[in-house]
Amino acid sequence: MAVLVAIWILQVVHWGSALVGLFAFVHALLQRADAYSAADRKTKPIWMLITGAATLAMALFDVMGPGMIFWVPAMAAVLVYIVDVRPKLIEVQRGGSSW
Repeated sequence: MAVLVAIWILQVVHWGSALVGLFAFVHALLQRADAYSAADRKTKPIWMLITGAATLAMALFDVMGPGMIFWVPAMAAVLVYIVDVRPKLIEVQRGGSSW
């Protein structure tokens, strides 16, 4: 029973992370290209490539097992976008001091 619960939790983490990656990709897609340079971050195409590839990696590779070597950096890349780039883009587009 405990093994089934652990497998279920890992599946939730696996597919939940893919959804987080998809959110990051869609957010990167919908932002203005000039906002990235105004926020002093990499360009829009680079972040779309990073978040898109990371989402694909998280969807294809499991949290546990040999695919974890791809899943962990992919999750890290998406989290960098969400906690660093996204707030800066929102600040810049709302008329923050960087504009």
